[in-house]
Amino acid sequence: MPPKLNVHNFPRPPLLEKTARHLQIKWHNQLIADTKDAYWVLETTHPPTYYLPSSSILLPLTRTPKTSFCEWKGAATYWNITSPANASEVVKGRIWSYEQPTKDFESIRGYLSFYAGPWDCYVDGERVEPQPGDFYGGWVTSDIEGPIKGGPGTWGW
Repeated sequence: MPPKLNVHNFPRPPLLEKTARHLQIKWHNQLIADTKDAYWVLETTHPPTYYLPSSSILLPLTRTPKTSFCEWKGAATYWNITSPANASEVVKGRIWSYEQPTKDFESIRGYLSFYAGPWDCYVDGERVEPQPGDFYGGWVTSDIEGPIKGGPGTWGW
């Protein structure tokens, strides 16, 4: 069993590093992403956010006009994806990337991060739970402990 990772021990500003963990995303029981060549971002009170190389994404993505801004990583670009099971099912804005990240996050240029749903996300074979709320995109696994930001009453943390 991997050691526990307490989110209150993660740094601020956040840490970006390579992870050898096996990441998979399945949608309607079809594999849509698979990699052991990802980055994770660790930030105080947040579960890891994973960034997958674009080469690991097995379905085409469509860029959207939506953007947001992270004080650490810069401007985010959002992507749409069409279901492998139903061409009329398009999920909008649940995938993001940093196409022109800040200097400290240059390594994730062109990498993509997925919210943990509507698809199923896995870390080393374990199905993840989404970070509470609908703003942050962290993936919660059984090795994560400590109160996590995102749910009601946590915005001031």
